[in-house]
Amino acid sequence: MKAIMEKIISLAKRRGFVFPNSEIYGGLEASYDFGPMGVELARNIKNLWWQEYVLSRPDIVGLDSAIFMSSQVWEASGHTQEFFDKLLECQKCHQRFPQERIKGNICPNCGGFLSKPQKFQLMLETFWGPVKDSAHIVYMRPETAQGIFINFKIVQEVMRLKIPFGIAQIGKAFRNEITVGPFIFRKREFEQMEIEYFVTPPKDKIKTQKSKIKNKNQRVKNNKTPESWYEYWKKERLNWYLKYGIKKENIRLREHKKSELAHYATASADIEYHFPWGWSEIEGIANREDFDLRQHQKQSKKDLTYTDDKTGEKYLPYVIEPSAGLERPFLAFLLDAYEEEEVRGEKRVVLRLHPALSPVKAAVFPLKRNEPKLVKKAKEIFRQLREHLPVIYDDTGSIGRLYRRQDEVGTPFCVTVDFKTLEKDDVTVRWRDTMEQERVAVAKLVEYLKKQLWKTC
Repeated sequence: MKAIMEKIISLAKRRGFVFPNSEIYGGLEASYDFGPMGVELARNIKNLWWQEYVLSRPDIVGLDSAIFMSSQVWEASGHTQEFFDKLLECQKCHQRFPQERIKGNICPNCGGFLSKPQKFQLMLETFWGPVKDSAHIVYMRPETAQGIFINFKIVQEVMRLKIPFGIAQIGKAFRNEITVGPFIFRKREFEQMEIEYFVTPPKDKIKTQKSKIKNKNQRVKNNKTPESWYEYWKKERLNWYLKYGIKKENIRLREHKKSELAHYATASADIEYHFPWGWSEIEGIANREDFDLRQHQKQSKKDLTYTDDKTGEKYLPYVIEPSAGLERPFLAFLLDAYEEEEVRGEKRVVLRLHPALSPVKAAVFPLKRNEPKLVKKAKEIFRQLREHLPVIYDDTGSIGRLYRRQDEVGTPFCVTVDFKTLEKDDVTVRWRDTMEQERVAVAKLVEYLKKQLWKTC
């Protein structure tokens, strides 16, 4: 585990994927910044997710709710009562440890005595406005889901949505985790990609205005059950990871035991990736039933029920929730793409990222950086390409070194401008995975690259 993670962490920093936060001041624990390559990989992951589930579907719309919400939101959701860990504090050095990690009452740090277990709230707390008292306490959201639930009614009404439908959100969440790492796997500030998919509940949860039913067959006969939607979303989300390059042997679905279920869930499953330290969650899919809407309806005293305007059926929808944190898939994609091989007696490191995920789609080089005509032509081709694709220009090393640099960041194509280019107006295109090369006319280069990328995407 140590060796491969050290390689990934080194590559992530060396090639601009992930940097330790506040490093010039010694760093901030469990906090990282996405560098120039990392921000593009992260953006591609989010864009592909958004394209797949919002832009390409008529039944899901987007939302961007605020990070800070009324403290009553978290009372209704159960977070103020349930979202905590039990800690033991050393009476000598005052370091804290999760209860499950300690077998005795002796501090593993200094040998001092440990206190009795105390509840440790995982939500980060601050004050709203200039007054610091209990009436002004707010929390940095520990999940994006509640922003969707409290906006359920207004989104449904203004968008005229019919059950089943979903609301999707990508945004930051914050948890004051006790145990963090490794690397970006568990952070205190992270980004979530969540869908709350609202479905018809069981028949005994539905109230019907009989006067509106003209035909008994009119009642919700074509809608799937919550259980079938739960199965649908488990399969759908697992296939999404396979589609974008995660190896079949490195990913699995694991159903939760009853003892593992969160307070809001009646069924839950994890999509797990085989990390160097073992199988760990990268996404969860849960059947939340009507827990959240019921709680917010009770707390707010506002009617959050959905009414079918054709049948008169009225109910609180059940909710199926696929919820992923961005950083864990980000790390899984890096790990799964990383390969080392020997080429002509030298080690070659390559990130075989799916081209749709690759931060850069093509890199343009002059064969020799001290030849003005080659440099001029290469920059001209670079300017043409960047109007159509994410591309970069580089002439800061030998051609072999430039190739290796792009292999390490997962760039699918390298375009080399050589002396033949000046004669025939064509270039050498090199494919990352096979290192095979092909001459392509400059006039057809954009079309060629798009076609090759489309084949793989």
